[in-house]
Amino acid sequence: MSMIVLLILLGMGTVIVVGVGERLSLPWPALMVFLGTAIALIPGMEKVHIESELILPIFLPPLLYATAQRTSWMLFRSTWRFILFLAVGLVAATVAIVGASAVWLIPGIGVTAAIALGAMVSPPDPVAVEAVSASAPLPRKIQQVFQSEGLFNDAAALVIFQLAVSATVAGEKLNFGWLTARFVISAVLAVVVGFVMAFLVKWLMKFSHNTVARSTAQLVMPFAVYLVAEHVGASGVIAVVVAALETRRQDVAERAEERVMQEATWSVLEMLITGVAFGLIGIELRATIMDTNVNLWEAARAGLVISLFMIILRFLWIGVVMLLVDRKAQKQFGLKNYLKGVTIMTWGGMRGLATLALALSLPMTTADGSPFPGRDAMLMVVVMVLGVTLLGAGLSFPAAVRKLSVVAKNEHKQEQMIAARARRASLNALKHADDVPEEIREELRARLRTLQIQLAGGDEGVEREATLKKIQKHNAVFAKYQTLSLNAARAEVLRCRGERGVDPEAADQVMRRLDLQTVLLGDSTPTMTLPLVRPRPAARKAAAKAAPPADATKDPKAAPRGPAGEK
Repeated sequence: MSMIVLLILLGMGTVIVVGVGERLSLPWPALMVFLGTAIALIPGMEKVHIESELILPIFLPPLLYATAQRTSWMLFRSTWRFILFLAVGLVAATVAIVGASAVWLIPGIGVTAAIALGAMVSPPDPVAVEAVSASAPLPRKIQQVFQSEGLFNDAAALVIFQLAVSATVAGEKLNFGWLTARFVISAVLAVVVGFVMAFLVKWLMKFSHNTVARSTAQLVMPFAVYLVAEHVGASGVIAVVVAALETRRQDVAERAEERVMQEATWSVLEMLITGVAFGLIGIELRATIMDTNVNLWEAARAGLVISLFMIILRFLWIGVVMLLVDRKAQKQFGLKNYLKGVTIMTWGGMRGLATLALALSLPMTTADGSPFPGRDAMLMVVVMVLGVTLLGAGLSFPAAVRKLSVVAKNEHKQEQMIAARARRASLNALKHADDVPEEIREELRARLRTLQIQLAGGDEGVEREATLKKIQKHNAVFAKYQTLSLNAARAEVLRCRGERGVDPEAADQVMRRLDLQTVLLGDSTPTMTLPLVRPRPAARKAAAKAAPPADATKDPKAAPRGPAGEK
């Protein structure tokens, strides 16, 4: 019963903390850590603990799945070097630095236990970064680096941690050759599991056309993928990411209502799980501090030193990697702006759920019954690392973004391009349709121009009451060709999402607006002027400027072109 009460308190607390965070312009996940610590002070709550082996299977799969769906295979193809250097290379370098520092700072810890500590604190949490950056909008290029890194670094850290702990318990040395082989095998198996599970879910959903049932399958999928992958010795993290990417790739244009339902469901679920997870971090942090038997000052000093080394290493590593991988970026933006971006990406390397779960799963004793070397000191180091990188960095992240003036600029241009292509595709579908009454054709052309502005983030309200009355008698015909043109527009947006150089988030924004328009319109409502999104005035002006002149709507060939004169 106490666990149920705790979950209710954290769930309701999330609602309050989100509102407080918005008013104070502070990241609400960091505030949830403080709320969790406060809840732990309630009499009786100090005895409530969630089993450490349940933390990752319960919280990690849905949060990873939701984050992965904001990316695409094409984005990973274009950023694979970032993924390799950051999600694998930086994790390995952090393990080495932290391990060496721990051997120096923590008496009697041993090399293998120090490596386990490095694996615990090495992976930044993509959920923490995603949630914190909502209070300080970042350029999409920086967000993509965070997402690409965060979706895969847990896999490398988990393999290193498991092997290091096993070696420590058995009193053996860590075999680095077997470590590398184990990671490669785990990753390959995870890719296979991800593809197979995505195929099976797609096959199962063919048996039901019920939108609610199909959306339920999407909710269950990440948990099933994670458990199957872990059962066969594969990386559950990589399997969930692969399944999410493949499921997103298989999306079809006609499922507007399903996408709208899933978007709303995942938004609620993601916020609730994130709130509960970070609240549990606060509860466990307090329990760890209260239960430790080490010198708090010495352990805190070791944790601060290790945190400082991690921050310095991340800054240098990201700076060098970006120069090696994307030399054009430094020349394009200049050294000053380049260093600003590196600083923000360094400060955004927040540790969170995975670090806590691994720390809590440390065994109490080794195989011969002796205490696990340096366990209490390792837990205190983890507490300090979370305090510095999650609470300290998280609470100061919005102010750092504003101070460094690292803000998104002109990122709505890609949405305008995708909206223009969607309109052009819908006009082409209408052009090649047979037996369309001319008044309906003209009305749809005018409305598609208005829809393009709305899809690009703008708003244009146009009254055509007289024309609407004229076409009421053609209502069924109008609905038919309206559906035809909107399906063509959605199919074009999905094609855009899988193209090189297209930001998946920009395509998702356009698709989200288009799906909402479609669901609200239905198949028989001859109106397309309801504004669904009210962006800032600057975005509306830019969207209106990107739209074609009124006379261009009569000729699909005169519609605005995408990059490189795309038709």
